[in-house]
Amino acid sequence: MLESLYVLILVGTVLIVVAAFSSLLAFRFGAPLLLLFLSIGLLAGVDGIGIDFDNAGLAYFVGTIALAIILFDSGFGTRISAFRQAAGPAITLATLGVLLTSALFGVAATFLLGLPLVEGLLLGAIVGSTDAAAVFFLLRVGGITIRDRVRSLLEIESGTNDPMAIFLTVALVETIRAGSGVDAIGAEVALGLLAQMAIGLLGGFLGGMAIAGVIRRLAIDKGLLPIVTLSLALCVFAAVGALGGSGFLAVYVAGLYAGNAGLSNTAAVKRFQDGLTWLAQIVMFLILGLLATPSQFADILWPALALAAFLIFVARPLAVWLCLLPFDFQRREMAFVSWVGLRGAVSILLAIVPLIGGLDDSRLFFNTAFIIVLASLLVQGWTIAAVARRLGLVVPPRTGVIEKYELELPGNPDHELLSYRVAAGSPVARGERIPRWARPSLVIREGRSMAYQYAGRLKPGDYVFLFLSPRYPPLLDRLFARPAQVSPDDAEFFGEFSVDPGAKAIGLAEAYGVRLQPDEAAMTISELMVARLGGEAEYGDRVAAAPVELIVRQTGLDGAVVAAGLSLVPESGRGSQIPLFFSRRDFVAALRRLVGAKGRND
Repeated sequence: MLESLYVLILVGTVLIVVAAFSSLLAFRFGAPLLLLFLSIGLLAGVDGIGIDFDNAGLAYFVGTIALAIILFDSGFGTRISAFRQAAGPAITLATLGVLLTSALFGVAATFLLGLPLVEGLLLGAIVGSTDAAAVFFLLRVGGITIRDRVRSLLEIESGTNDPMAIFLTVALVETIRAGSGVDAIGAEVALGLLAQMAIGLLGGFLGGMAIAGVIRRLAIDKGLLPIVTLSLALCVFAAVGALGGSGFLAVYVAGLYAGNAGLSNTAAVKRFQDGLTWLAQIVMFLILGLLATPSQFADILWPALALAAFLIFVARPLAVWLCLLPFDFQRREMAFVSWVGLRGAVSILLAIVPLIGGLDDSRLFFNTAFIIVLASLLVQGWTIAAVARRLGLVVPPRTGVIEKYELELPGNPDHELLSYRVAAGSPVARGERIPRWARPSLVIREGRSMAYQYAGRLKPGDYVFLFLSPRYPPLLDRLFARPAQVSPDDAEFFGEFSVDPGAKAIGLAEAYGVRLQPDEAAMTISELMVARLGGEAEYGDRVAAAPVELIVRQTGLDGAVVAAGLSLVPESGRGSQIPLFFSRRDFVAALRRLVGAKGRND
C-alpha cells in the first residue's frame, strides 16, 4: 500500500518536473507552452507509457480549482486603467462574441459530424472561449510587445469569456439530458445567464473588498498572507457558485479589485501567485492530457480538423468583426484579435462536462474538442508573433535592458523603495541627474555603501536605492535603461515626421486636409489624439486622422501626449495590410448607399 503511494507521488512529481523543464524549450523555440504540457500528459497516458487515468470527475474538479487560481491571478495583475480602456469591446467579445462563435460553429458541427443541432451547439459552446494566457506567454517569448489597446482587449476578454462558455455548456448538457431540443432554449436560459453574471459581478466586487480589507487591516504574518489571500479568493469562488452565480467571473473581479486597491503588502502575494499559477497550469494540462486517448482520435480526425479550420478562419473572425465594429478598431487590429482566438485548457475542461453528464456522444465531444485545441495551438500558437509583425502591431522597445528590484515598505502604500542597477550607456551613466522627487538615498558601489550626495557621478554597475511614488517608476526606467536598439522598420513605425502635441489641431486640417469634427477644431493635437483613443493614450497607439495618421511616441504623467509622430502613409494603405474586414466607416457608408438606392427605386 505504502509502496504504491510512493510510486504515485514519484510519477506525479516527475511529470511536473518534466513539464516545468519543458518551458525552457518554449522560451528557446517559441513553442506554445500549453501544447508541451498537453503532449507530456498524452505521452504519459494510456497510449504512451501506460498510465491509465480515466476519472473524469477528478479531472474536472482539479481543473476547476486550477482555473479559479489562474483567473484570480489574472485579475490581480490587470491594471484598472487597462480595464477601463478596453472593457466595452472586451466584455462584448466575452459575451456576444462567445455566443456568436458557438452558434456558427454549432451549425457547422451539425453538418460535418451529423449531430442534432442541440448537440452541435453544445460542441460550439465547449470550444467557444479563448485561452489568451498562452498567447501572452508566446508574445513575451518572442520578445515583442503589441499595442496596449489590443493587449488590454485580449487580457480582459481572456478573464471574462469563460463564464459564458461554461454556462452555455452546462445549460445545453441539461437540455440534452432532458431529451429536449433547441426549441427548449429560450427566455429561461437567458434569464439564468443574466442572473449568473449579475451574482458573479456583485459577489466578486464584495469579495474583492473583503480580501483588500483583510490585507490592509489585519497584521498577518508575511508567510501566511499569500495563503490567506488565495484561500479567501477560493471562498469567493465557491460561495458565489453555491448561490447560483458565476464563480469564475466572481474570482476574476475579486482579483481585479484587490490588485488595484493600492495595498502595501502585495509583493509577497504576487510572487506566491506567480509560482502557484504555474503549478496550477502544469497540473491542469497534465491531467487533461492523461485523460485523453489518442488512439480514438483517428475515427474523427478529418471532420475535427475541418471544424478547427472553420473555427479559425470563419467563426472567430466573423464574431470578432461583428462585436468590434461599433468600437472603431482598425482592420488589422480586428484581424489580430481574430487570430489570437486560441483554444486551450478551458475547452478541454468543458469537454469533460458531457462525460460527467453521461451523454451518449460524450467521448465524441471530448475527442473532437481535444483535436481542435491541438490544431489551434499548432496553427495559431506558433504564428502569433509573425502575424503581429505582419500586421504592424508590434511596438518598438521604449527602453533597453534594465535591472530593477522592488522592495516592500510596510504600512505605506503611497510610496515604494526601488533599487536600480546602472547600465552602461544609460542616461544616468552619461551624467544625467536623477530628479529630486525620486529621493535617491543610497548608492552601493563595488560592495561599499555611500549616501547619494557623496557618490558623485554614477558608474555602470552601481546600485541606486530610491524612495518614490508608484506612478513615477516609468520615468526612471528611461534614465536607468540601456538605450534601445531601434531598427529602420521601427523608426518607420513612429512616422516620417514629428509634430508638436501642444499645437492646435486646426493646423493639421490646414496643412494635410485632416477632417475634424466641430468639437475638435479648438483642441490641441494631444487632446485630439486622446479623445479619438477613447480617453487614454499609450505608447505606440495610432490615431486615424485621414489622410494621415498620428502616432503616440511618449505620454506624460497626466496621460497627455508629449511626443507624437505623423505618418503620411496610413496603415490601411500599406502593403502589409490584410483586408479581412470592413471598417465601421465603410460599413456605414455602404448602408447609407443601400438605403439611398432603395429609396430612389421606390
